[in-house]
Amino acid sequence: MDSFYVTLLSLFIFITSLSLHFLFYKNKSSSSSSSPLPPGNTGYPVIGESLEFLSTGWKGHPEKFIFDRISKYSSTVFRTHLLGEKAAVFCGANGNKFLFSNENKLVQAWWPSSVDKVFPSSSSQSSSKEEAIKMRKMLPNFLKPEALKQYVAVMDDIAQKHFNDYWGNKNEIETFPLAKNYTFWIACRLFVSVEDPDLVEKFAEPFNLLASGLISIPIDLPGTPFYKAIKASNYIRKELVSIIKQRKIDLGEGKASATQDILSHMLLTSDENGKFMNELDIADKILGLLIGGHDTASSACTFIVKFLAELPEIYEGVYKEQMEIAESKAPGELLNWEDIQKMKYSWNVACEVLRLAPPLQGAFREALSDFMYNGFSIPKGWKIYWSANSTHINPECFPEPKKFDPSRFEGSGPAPYTFVPFGGGPRMCPGKEYARLEILVFMHNLVKRFRWEKIIPDEKIVVNPMPIPARGLPVRLFPHKA
Repeated sequence: MDSFYVTLLSLFIFITSLSLHFLFYKNKSSSSSSSPLPPGNTGYPVIGESLEFLSTGWKGHPEKFIFDRISKYSSTVFRTHLLGEKAAVFCGANGNKFLFSNENKLVQAWWPSSVDKVFPSSSSQSSSKEEAIKMRKMLPNFLKPEALKQYVAVMDDIAQKHFNDYWGNKNEIETFPLAKNYTFWIACRLFVSVEDPDLVEKFAEPFNLLASGLISIPIDLPGTPFYKAIKASNYIRKELVSIIKQRKIDLGEGKASATQDILSHMLLTSDENGKFMNELDIADKILGLLIGGHDTASSACTFIVKFLAELPEIYEGVYKEQMEIAESKAPGELLNWEDIQKMKYSWNVACEVLRLAPPLQGAFREALSDFMYNGFSIPKGWKIYWSANSTHINPECFPEPKKFDPSRFEGSGPAPYTFVPFGGGPRMCPGKEYARLEILVFMHNLVKRFRWEKIIPDEKIVVNPMPIPARGLPVRLFPHKA
């Protein structure tokens, strides 16, 4: 069945299942405050404005939902109803600052119920929010500068193999699937020491199904993204448990190192009570890391290919910088941390790509108590959405916002809380520096090998939930002459 109709069917069932709840809930106020709620409209019964919120992304213009309402209500905060929840949308740098500064004080992270259902072992013990907090405490050891410095050569080695295997001797390629292959290969190697291309390929498709259905309408019927995500999750968790069992044996026999990757660390690290994680908990956490470790970066790499194809003068700047680095290396010598620090212009270009096509379009928070914002009452339990586009393509934050201009990131760069592709505050993406490395290593290996042109000049961009070219961004390659 066509995925579009499956989605509509899922939405219809979801609406029907909530209708009775709505009859009792619609007139109930969750705030005793006499202060006004933000201006806005809760839309249709039960579904609220979810369909319009999602469909603007499907049409390639997710910012339209935000800016239409900012204009309509003359307010940078408005109320709506999304994914079955009463919600407020906070816009602009001030909204970002308020939410990021009040994490775990007035607001906390919120995920749809589908997340707990796809990761059942953790939700049986504690919520996905609590598990995420534990995970964030564990990650710094692997994302601190000393560790990151060791990853550069590993990433470059994988990038060289990737480009030789999948781009070499090809006239045309489809960018997005190959970008996913590259970032997933790196995540498998660094998180669980899996680097066999055949094993990486074996995991790739179920991981794509899992990532696509993770945040979706939680209808567990054949054909729906949610159903496919659960099946994929069960398959991958089973495979990961086998890897975990073998790693335990290898650690016991001295065949594996305690510091070789995150998996070893998880197996050997206890919590404050001396308790070790069980195999299914570790599998769930590795699952989450593998998704987060490759999904967003693959989108960024894809759009770097898109913009460099469209802007030859930007390509020339990146090419010049990267070739100076390439020509300074001995034959067979891999990139190192010092090389990455020289890629200043390339990173400015990558940041401009992240501004115009942020992989993380926004995120939800949940109000922990009633509070006031901009003179409006935000009731406890309401969901709050912040949008990267509310600043990224706002002319008050970035003059001529649709113009591609890497110089925006020179010197001190954009004003605080305006450039938020990795979120901010305590929930700033802990993998920001990791993503920077794999993006820059990708750019280096790409431009030193090829020029390219888009095969579909006006290819549509779809946001669901990340921006992706509708046809995968096919390009025609022109290898540099030796």
